[in-house]
Amino acid sequence: MKNISSNQPADKLIFALDAAGYEEALSWIELLAGHVGMFKVGKELFTSVGPKIVESIKQTGGRVFLDLKFHDIPNTVARAAEAAVALNVDMFNVHAAGGSRMIRETVDAVAASAEKRGITRPVVLAVTVLTSLNNSDLAEIGFETTTNDLVLRLAKMAQKSGASGVVASPQDIVTLRQNLGEDFIIVTPGIRSAAQPVKDDQKRTLSALEAIQTGADYIVVGRPIRQAKDPLEACRRIIQEIADGLTARNRA
Repeated sequence: MKNISSNQPADKLIFALDAAGYEEALSWIELLAGHVGMFKVGKELFTSVGPKIVESIKQTGGRVFLDLKFHDIPNTVARAAEAAVALNVDMFNVHAAGGSRMIRETVDAVAASAEKRGITRPVVLAVTVLTSLNNSDLAEIGFETTTNDLVLRLAKMAQKSGASGVVASPQDIVTLRQNLGEDFIIVTPGIRSAAQPVKDDQKRTLSALEAIQTGADYIVVGRPIRQAKDPLEACRRIIQEIADGLTARNRA
């Protein structure tokens, strides 16, 4: 597994590189390189640009979280995971709802592929419940449970299946830490700055300070930086919140 752990506040910040095209993405990479720990490449950008955006980030020495949320039959996801290893990404994710067999076969395929290539294997995360969903949304889909209960159930299954961690709402951090231990990686999207809240489709959010203080390993931030009048200053402010959160956690 790639050694991506660090106590440096900036290394815990993952910037959501949700740009419309290649040139826009490159401008964000140029601006934020050295200020964020990782760039998250999601469906919109990867579908538009393809693997070259990952290559461009890696060429600058940056790290990549490939956020494509693989969810298919086990063999298909395992082959997609091997392709992610070939791109030398540092982290990628699958949907926990794909089941234990899908996760296990993916983890095994990643380990074998990385060993064959002589590289360290990326962190494999399982997505539990999207932060855009709340209890009402789950009921509409047909789940007779709460978001918190479903997150914990999926996270436990993912851990037993070999996943290194989960992507989960910041509001689930405390429960996950209590049940899954300190070594299980928690990556939390839906993060907002305490100084400048953003109103959008994320329903279960916390500030950067709160998420880190309660035990998140990494936080994903997009719109609070992209939509800021001064994106670099917004980035610095969130990094300071991370530092404050780490200090508060260490005092607890």
